[in-house]
Amino acid sequence: MLKAPQIRFCRASDGVRIAYATTGKGPAMIEVATWLNHLEFDWQSPVWRPRLVEMAKNYTMARYDGRGCGLSDRAVQDLSFDANLRDLEAVADAVGFKRFILLGCCQGSGLAIAYAARHPERVSNLVLYGAFARGRLKRNPSARDLEEANMMLKLVELGWGRENPAFRQVYTTMFIPESTPEQFRWFTDLQRMSTSPENALGLIRGFDAMDVTDLLPKVSCPTLVLHARNDARVPFGEGRMVASSIAGAEFVPLESRNHILLEHQPAWKQFLAEIARFVHGQGRADAFEETAFAELTQREREVLELIARGLDNTAIADQLSVSPKTVRNHINGIFDKLNIPNRAQAIVRAREAGMGTRTG
Repeated sequence: MLKAPQIRFCRASDGVRIAYATTGKGPAMIEVATWLNHLEFDWQSPVWRPRLVEMAKNYTMARYDGRGCGLSDRAVQDLSFDANLRDLEAVADAVGFKRFILLGCCQGSGLAIAYAARHPERVSNLVLYGAFARGRLKRNPSARDLEEANMMLKLVELGWGRENPAFRQVYTTMFIPESTPEQFRWFTDLQRMSTSPENALGLIRGFDAMDVTDLLPKVSCPTLVLHARNDARVPFGEGRMVASSIAGAEFVPLESRNHILLEHQPAWKQFLAEIARFVHGQGRADAFEETAFAELTQREREVLELIARGLDNTAIADQLSVSPKTVRNHINGIFDKLNIPNRAQAIVRAREAGMGTRTG
């Protein structure tokens, strides 16, 4: 069972301590912090843990808590966009990756765009989900939009730090309307654990006023933009605008109402598969399988490929010229190494990695 990674600290240019952690194996990836993550509690959360576990199987992934959040310094004065960008730069230097995939989700997308434009030599691939380049106050807001923005700030001011979760549940409903009761409860509690009401207000105001549209044409690395079609938090059109403004960027709509995708949703599996396809390339299936399933022997990968094609044990034995008992032993080894319970899960994992599609 994958354990939570060891947490370390680095300092941003203004001396603020930033908590970060690295886990997994495979190509290097940094995920930009948002104001709703916490390096310690995310690994216990039914909202975040499943994705962290899956990503760690295929990537050497670094994550961090932004200033004012999680285990990073909470008592900070500067919560501006530029300060948060300096935090990302400090983490990128601290983890020691020369080049890496940069993953930016929601408010992290603007920071990822700015970093990729500023440091093209460091970013091999840019992946954006739920992205926006303009904060809600920079989208030519109507009077109603401004009223709603002020109302949400008031909800944070009045209810973020209270034991009673009623105010925070409004945010939960916007972020994960398609959730289980356990996921809903965890996400509501995480809001209070991740940051203080004062910091939440400062961060929201900063990102509402963000505008990095002028940097979009300066992004030169391969870019993938994914967006839930019915996202209640960030309009679908914002993601489409980001993708259309970056030269050569791919845009993938996902069928979901959730802003944060959850493991029981088909869009969650598509999210993982699209990133894998984009990062490793259509013509690099063999190399990807070796990275994704590095713990398997060559023979076990051959067996997994045939499982993904739908062959039963007898057919696999005939194909590989081995006994059915040997096939069963290989399958038990695959289940144990990949920590999966059954054949159906093995097929899902293999096909997400691009296996089972070849005929030769």
